[in-house]
Amino acid sequence: MQRISPDKWYEVRRLADDVTAIGEPYIQEFYRCNIWHVRGRDRDMLIDSGMGVVSLREWVPLVTERDLIAVASHTHFDHIGCHHEFECRAVHAAEADLLANPTRQNTLADPYVTDGIFDALPPEPYCSACYAVKRAPATRILEDGDVIDLGDRVFEVIHTPGHSPGGIALWEARTATLFSGDILYDGPLIEDTYHANAQDYVASMERLLRLPVRIVHGGHFPSFDGARYRQLIRAWLEGKGRTVPPA
Repeated sequence: MQRISPDKWYEVRRLADDVTAIGEPYIQEFYRCNIWHVRGRDRDMLIDSGMGVVSLREWVPLVTERDLIAVASHTHFDHIGCHHEFECRAVHAAEADLLANPTRQNTLADPYVTDGIFDALPPEPYCSACYAVKRAPATRILEDGDVIDLGDRVFEVIHTPGHSPGGIALWEARTATLFSGDILYDGPLIEDTYHANAQDYVASMERLLRLPVRIVHGGHFPSFDGARYRQLIRAWLEGKGRTVPPA
């Protein structure tokens, strides 16, 4: 399989509201994490950091321009691979141990990381059988209701267990923007990981449905608007046999 040079590994797209999407286009879409960069007045925020097969700090200059807090929406391999590169690292308390002590098993690298998840391989010396997330102990432990303050922008931490025990979403009420992690995106949701919980998933979705969301930036697949957000959650809950209040 072809190997890609590091300077071509990432793509960067600037969106509205000082949000930048960073992607790894040679990872197949289902496995490709959305890396979100948010510019603030006093510091920036990075939500998730990809697989870590190519250095973010070296090849995406945007992430080194300002003081930055790297937040993990959760600790699966595709979301925390470059967290060790950042001095300030935040994660929910329920997954702090995983961020500090990652293994191929507890990050789901085993069984998912094979050459088959790539359309082209990272540069040498990358090896799928050797791949492992590097430990990155948190410098800040997050709980539900905490805020991440960027100076002129404030994001509320919403604990969204279900996909994983320490999953979080980040909610900016002023702009009605939600960074939803892997609890919700516009694609096939994963509800059967080793530490998923069906009851928690339902409770998280019911809670999210109450937010007056305008735009959603998920952990995978393209962003979508509030109408699609409500449609996705309502359909998911109805599929679980839940009674959903009228829109």
